Amino acid sequence: MTDIAPLRRPRAIARLRGNYGDLLAEFFGTFLLIALGDACVAMAVAGLPGSGRTEGPTVIFQGAGDWLLIVWGWAFAVAFAVYVAGGVSGAHLNPAVTLAMALRRRFPWRKLPGYWGAQLLGAFAGAALVFAVYHPAIRAYEAAAGADAKSTTFSIFATSPAGYFDGSWFGPLLDQVVGTAVLLIVVLALIDGRIKAVSPKLAPLLIGFAVAAIGLSYGANAGYAINPARDFGPRLFTFFAGWGDTAIPGPGGYLWIPIVGPLVGGAIGAVLYDFFIGDALHARETAAPVFPDEFEMSPAVRDG
Repeated sequence: MTDIAPLRRPRAIARLRGNYGDLLAEFFGTFLLIALGDACVAMAVAGLPGSGRTEGPTVIFQGAGDWLLIVWGWAFAVAFAVYVAGGVSGAHLNPAVTLAMALRRRFPWRKLPGYWGAQLLGAFAGAALVFAVYHPAIRAYEAAAGADAKSTTFSIFATSPAGYFDGSWFGPLLDQVVGTAVLLIVVLALIDGRIKAVSPKLAPLLIGFAVAAIGLSYGANAGYAINPARDFGPRLFTFFAGWGDTAIPGPGGYLWIPIVGPLVGGAIGAVLYDFFIGDALHARETAAPVFPDEFEMSPAVRDG
């Protein structure tokens, strides 16, 4: 028990013991994820240029520094969001994670729609907060950059494919499948109680590092959304906030790729982890020692 006084009355506290508490944690964790993650992109795209800390008001991505700011900003956003929500809901914060847990970790299917809804609403709210804080910087950047500014400021909130894909959907989709599969493989390893190498308290930070690794390895292809809520929630907000077709349906109808790709990739990652690692752990955990029938152990040997 704790001596911290709750904000709610006892009857309201009792409601939080069940699914309602899980949904609040998923909403708030995803809100924090986007509030920190999108904000680090806003810093690189609009905040630093507009505040005079770059060579000009529209100078961004001159070198690796801006990309590292974004990669590590997202890594810490994920880590801290998982720390905050993990003790209540498990901190899925990602529909692809929730789907993979339902497929391979007996997460109740009846909870999946609620988790997805809470994650989407949390991402929408997080994007709204970033827009409110960075609105002056965004408008200043757009005024200085001119006609092409909308597509650049949109990148603060959601993802888009690199130009070298030349309008093809296959490359970005493959990127999202691969990136999310890698994420689930690492997440399942970090939370697997049969592996004793990782402290549970360290797992959220290492999950953040996994996101950083994916950003450093695959991020330029399509912005490494690897999370349908992380992309669609802010995308939906920007559609209503004035970005229009740039947000929905996106370039070449891109909207569906960071939704379908992560869901498929998450399922594949969970299956791959269990095929190559999980089943081996299960076999070793459940194996009984086998001795030849003719060899009779003494009690001392049998009892160790």
